[in-house]
Amino acid sequence: MVNKKNNKNNNQQDQPYRRVRTPRKGEIAGVVEQIMGHGKLKVRCADGNIRMTRIPGKMKKRIWIREGDVILVKPWDFQSDEKADVIWRYTKTESNWLERKGYLNM
Repeated sequence: MVNKKNNKNNNQQDQPYRRVRTPRKGEIAGVVEQIMGHGKLKVRCADGNIRMTRIPGKMKKRIWIREGDVILVKPWDFQSDEKADVIWRYTKTESNWLERKGYLNM
């Protein structure tokens, strides 16, 4: 006979450890300020700029991004202070970790 209470605790301990994706070279973390529609967002980035970002089609089909979400953006080669592409959306737990570690200094 298996004790259900004990089995429940074992499942919590068996959850895989997940690393937080940190910003790499040329990538900036930011917070979504406004959703413009048609896959476009207005994002306040960690470097102080407000950029118009777009969600690539592959990502648009898989995830939902809301106002207040912390995302990772890659500025364009031209108009880098104004426009960028969305690369990643962080969960609430991941965004708290980023803030504690100093990646979100806004």
